[in-house]
Amino acid sequence: MTLVEESVEVGAPVPVVFGRWTRFEEFPLFVRGVLQVDRPEPDLTRWTVRAGGSTREFDARITELIPDERVAWASVAGDLRQAGVVTFHQLDDDRTRMMLQLYVEPHGLVDRVGDVLGFVHRRALDGLADFKAFVEAGAAAGPAAAP
Repeated sequence: MTLVEESVEVGAPVPVVFGRWTRFEEFPLFVRGVLQVDRPEPDLTRWTVRAGGSTREFDARITELIPDERVAWASVAGDLRQAGVVTFHQLDDDRTRMMLQLYVEPHGLVDRVGDVLGFVHRRALDGLADFKAFVEAGAAAGPAAAP
């Protein structure tokens, strides 16, 4: 299993950053490779992603959600096995540090090769950078309601 630990500083207050991050259905707007996210239940998300040259689907259950502090998840079905947590830390009134811990279990030869080449880590870094740009570009007009 691969562990990715990264952080990013976002130029927005914690409630805005947390609110945008927990609008999972919006991930296709800012994360490359995420094609669709549905929310069939309040604590269940269904993801369609492009990974390893193919389209894959998986379900993830939200295992912990503390507004403006943390959200954790674990995959429960599908082609990709992962678990993670993102925490939100106020740096000042207009800056938030997000810290990501992501555990990914490579599935099959293509995933294992991609993992060795650092693709999982690179995709996580790109996702955080894309989220930062999305929020800072003004996509978040204000705090969003927690899911």
